[in-house]
Amino acid sequence: MLRRLLLAIGLVSGLNGFSQEEFIAPECQLITRIHFYQLSGGIIIVKAQLDQFKDSLNFVFDTGSGGISLDSATAAGLQLPLSKSEKTIRGIAGIRNVEFAENHQLSFPGLRSENLDFHINDYELLTSVYGIRIDGIIGYSFIRRYVIRIDYDENMLEIYTPGTFRYPKGGYLLRPSFTTLPRQMAQLEDSRKVNTRLIFDSGAGLCFLLSRDFIEDSSLFKTKKKFFPTQAEGLGGKKQMELTVIKSVKIGPFRFRNVPVHIFDDNYNITSYPTLGGIMGNDLLRRFNVILNYPQQTIHIRPNRHFNEQFDYSYTGLGIYLIDGEIKVIDIVKDSPGDKAGFKNGDIIFAVESNFSKNIQTYKNLFQNAIGKIKVVVFRNEAPLVLTMEVKDIRR
Repeated sequence: MLRRLLLAIGLVSGLNGFSQEEFIAPECQLITRIHFYQLSGGIIIVKAQLDQFKDSLNFVFDTGSGGISLDSATAAGLQLPLSKSEKTIRGIAGIRNVEFAENHQLSFPGLRSENLDFHINDYELLTSVYGIRIDGIIGYSFIRRYVIRIDYDENMLEIYTPGTFRYPKGGYLLRPSFTTLPRQMAQLEDSRKVNTRLIFDSGAGLCFLLSRDFIEDSSLFKTKKKFFPTQAEGLGGKKQMELTVIKSVKIGPFRFRNVPVHIFDDNYNITSYPTLGGIMGNDLLRRFNVILNYPQQTIHIRPNRHFNEQFDYSYTGLGIYLIDGEIKVIDIVKDSPGDKAGFKNGDIIFAVESNFSKNIQTYKNLFQNAIGKIKVVVFRNEAPLVLTMEVKDIRR
């Protein structure tokens, strides 16, 4: 009787029997590869076509967006019918009701994604900040349908069907919590170590944006920590912030030291504190090649060739924007290097050092990579003027 029982369960010496059964999803299949380019802070811009319109539109690829959207001027130019709604969107500087352009198609080479409802927003400020037309934002409504690999080494998006994905060696599989936005745990360390969840936000052109409530309640920084006044742009307009450097940040097994962080008053509760401490932005995320697997609620990160690049520690206190074809100084923080150098509101930047490209992205990159004296040629009252600015290092 005992022998028959052992045979039945496959435990007799020399017998290797298994009855385990598991349903495995089919392997992900590559649909298309899409080239992208990056703006300051690592912002990803992809080109796509809407419906039957032939002109390509510029979209920010944004894991920090809970939907998909179009610029109001773009929607008006295409004469899209809009429907009112009771839905609201919120960002760092505002909250508003939105209209929708419903049931549209977004096309890339080799891929057409259908039945998309675009909410309508005004991206004139972002267009001015980045110096290129921002026609919309691609967020959760699109990303959730696919497995998407972001290759920052090749500036390429690879889009796959949902299924089983073979992740490359040398990386780490994150398992963030999901609503519409992925919320990843990170360890922050300065005067003490603190663990908190942060929005995994490829649409934020910075390393970290932390709420002031989180900073104060966690006692992450000592009271003598030095902060630099600055601002950022987002939904609703401009937002005053502070800038400093944190001793170290750890995501999964990967640690970064001396990381710039922005601190803001979260008046519109985008972090739902204490649920979240803030936002993890793309100036940090771009240091990995990333696989977004929303269908399985995982994100794979693998260090790329940008992993050890130095962070941006430069501080000018200047806000520059492309307005009517001219790069103008609009915002100047009091007592900042820009203020001390003599910049005035409305100055037109003609050259930075020996660069006369009149390209706002180029000038921003020059400012962000300069520590010490830098010469800037501006036009004021239609006359040229050379200003020398002592760019400050926020680590000191």
